[in-house]
Amino acid sequence: MENGITRASLARDGALGAAATTAGGVDSAYAGRSKARYLVVFMLFLITTVNYADRGTLSITGTAIQHHLGISPVAMGYLFSSFAWAYVASQIPGGWLLDRFGTKRVYACSIFFWSLVTALQGLVAGLPVAMAIITLFALRFLVGAAEAPAFPGNSRMTATWFPTAERGTASAIFNSSQYFAAVLFTPLMGWITHAYGWQYVFYVMGALGIALTGVWLKTIYAPRQHPLANDAEVRFIADHGAMIDLEDRQVAAQRRAAMAGSTDGAQSRKIFAQLLKSRMMLGVFVAQYCITTLTYFFLTWFPIYLVQERHMSILKAGFVSSIPAIAGFLGGLLGGVVSDRMMKHGFSTSTARKVPIVVGLLLSTCMIACNYVDNQWVVVGIMAAAFFGKGIGALGWAVVSDTAPKQASGLCAGLFNTFGNTAGITTPIVIGYLVQDTGSFAAALVFVSANALIAIVCYLFVVGKIQRFELAA
Repeated sequence: MENGITRASLARDGALGAAATTAGGVDSAYAGRSKARYLVVFMLFLITTVNYADRGTLSITGTAIQHHLGISPVAMGYLFSSFAWAYVASQIPGGWLLDRFGTKRVYACSIFFWSLVTALQGLVAGLPVAMAIITLFALRFLVGAAEAPAFPGNSRMTATWFPTAERGTASAIFNSSQYFAAVLFTPLMGWITHAYGWQYVFYVMGALGIALTGVWLKTIYAPRQHPLANDAEVRFIADHGAMIDLEDRQVAAQRRAAMAGSTDGAQSRKIFAQLLKSRMMLGVFVAQYCITTLTYFFLTWFPIYLVQERHMSILKAGFVSSIPAIAGFLGGLLGGVVSDRMMKHGFSTSTARKVPIVVGLLLSTCMIACNYVDNQWVVVGIMAAAFFGKGIGALGWAVVSDTAPKQASGLCAGLFNTFGNTAGITTPIVIGYLVQDTGSFAAALVFVSANALIAIVCYLFVVGKIQRFELAA
């Protein structure tokens, strides 16, 4: 199962399952199994929702901050990018920390510190303008560093807890939280900005994240140690492709001792070299950069686009932004469900992952049509369709869970996220220059759509067969 599900293996498993099925329709080998993995994916969804909401605080407060501090579009682009500079630089160290100390502890520290620094951003309102800009850039930089282990941690937990044929849906659930964050928090943050001032957005979001740190520590465990997971569930997920010992501290310690520092120094460089020389992995990495360009457009400039290009108020933009986000959320769930359903019906891992990605990203390019219409609600409808398509195509983390080498899953996920979130540096800056030079967002929408097309090319012509990558000895 680690190398992908083939039609033959699915047929074999189906035959065995049918033979073992009881009259009640439950596989007798795993009868009475618990559902602890659903709690795990719910926690990943909840924490990632807050993660993305904290990233998006600046996009909602951006217009108010621009007026308060007198910031140009280019300067705002650099301020938007401050998060991603640290986020990208910290991906590899974050992946190493996850492999070294386990997801539960590292992720808990990550949640606490990014939430604390988010709250501190509200304090810049009382500083002189020049000092406020510098301080806000520095604090956003620290948020990026603190959030770095989050998505590699999500990938590790998904690989640990979910069978191969459920992994697409699980990954889609936590990945769709980026859209749910906009649905839930964008109107809230818009209202807080309108009613109380932009600084209170940071106070509220920081306090929420700090509270969730304790919830994480009380609900997340390795499969064998989870108080809500019985033996039947552990056997079920293990027999169907989950790497259940990935988060086991004792097993991890034994693995580190056996590897004798294989994730350090020269061996780490050897692993990176192998991953970057793999056509499959490199295609996945580059495609993720392009897909994340779309993410950062919606995460940074989209509310400002509605205010400045479509002449909406900050309050209205906050609520209207939630409409495409709802579409993206639904598309994200649909992409994962369709992918896993295709696998269960006998399609290969490659086909089941690539079809939703290609179809979804092709739909996302419809945003260019916004350059040719004037009606606000038509624009919102087109953006909703584009966001829906982007959600369907956002299966990169499922692909990483399918392909990352078992010996270095954290490092591989960190490298994947490094490529992806480099777009968090380039996208806000490029759009800032395009808007300042042209006076509109038309060229920006073309730029974002072009990245979607490049991602399609990567998956169709570069990635090839999607399967578990095996490190050379």
